[in-house]
Amino acid sequence: MKVHTLRNQNGVALRSMNYGGTILSLRLPDRNGHFEDVVLGLSSPERYCSEAYAAAAPYFGAIIGRYGNRIAEGRFELDGQTHHLTTNHAPHHLHGGTTGFDKRFWRAHPFEDGDAGIRYTYTSPAGEEGYPGRLTTTVTYRLRDDNALVVTYEAHTTAPTPVNLTQHTYFNLAGHDASDVLDHRLTIKADHFTPVDAALIPTGEIRSVDETPFDFRHPTRIGSRINADVPQLRHAQGYDHNFVLSLREDGRTSPSLAARAYDPHSGRELTVRTTEPGVQLYTANSLSGTLEGKDGVAYGPHSGFCLETQQFPNAPNEPDFPSTILRPGETYRSTTIYAFDTRTDTP
Repeated sequence: MKVHTLRNQNGVALRSMNYGGTILSLRLPDRNGHFEDVVLGLSSPERYCSEAYAAAAPYFGAIIGRYGNRIAEGRFELDGQTHHLTTNHAPHHLHGGTTGFDKRFWRAHPFEDGDAGIRYTYTSPAGEEGYPGRLTTTVTYRLRDDNALVVTYEAHTTAPTPVNLTQHTYFNLAGHDASDVLDHRLTIKADHFTPVDAALIPTGEIRSVDETPFDFRHPTRIGSRINADVPQLRHAQGYDHNFVLSLREDGRTSPSLAARAYDPHSGRELTVRTTEPGVQLYTANSLSGTLEGKDGVAYGPHSGFCLETQQFPNAPNEPDFPSTILRPGETYRSTTIYAFDTRTDTP
């Protein structure tokens, strides 16, 4: 297991390891220049390989693949053939399966080219977790001096296969050991979301956010409607939903604004731009306080939030969703930029 640290000229530091390409920590200044770690995680790299962590499956900071999010009943049809995937979230397939990309050792290639960066590569053999084709994947983390973390994904396949790569870092801009993120102000540039059933599988509908708790088109406290008595929030015990982003016309080639989160207490702000059509807002609903985190912190529900830029969940089984099929000779490309800043206004 190898751990690498990226630093920029402002003192911002990101630590990651080759197991799962996992982001272990990210230290950022607040409005007073005080640095804190703003991502949830475990106290040591070795603990990510433990049985207890695997059973809890929070996916702290990991690269997710081959397919982020859910595929219903772990199966899909492609070119007239039915493929069966591992059903690690029975009876469904979640985040790439029992041993997804988050539990694989990646090759690490640090670099300096004006920015500090690290390139992770992994080749997934044909049949791994049930997926067809050998998939060669590269994920790059680049820490710029403007305090932006640029994550780029690239993949090639030897046979047609669904691909949906994402990053599963949990943020708490007040500090990883702050109690929760319910007071964060969140904006998501989305007029629609994809509703789910009780098992969190998309129903196939694309629904307007108008007059729902899913309207984050203007800055809104994450906690303001998280306990609203509506089926969608009861299904997930909070937010665990895909938002359909309103991208610019060139949004598939140039990252477009997806979301912005602001913690009024520290002044830290995160702006997310992406080339992906969706983003999954997850408010750490499954964290129960039983898995001890960094500094002995017991992370409970809503102690962090994820903004997982992505293709749509279960897209291989939903013909009206954007296609996620990668074919030989094609290149899968995706870019997400996490830009960090501080604001001087106080609550």
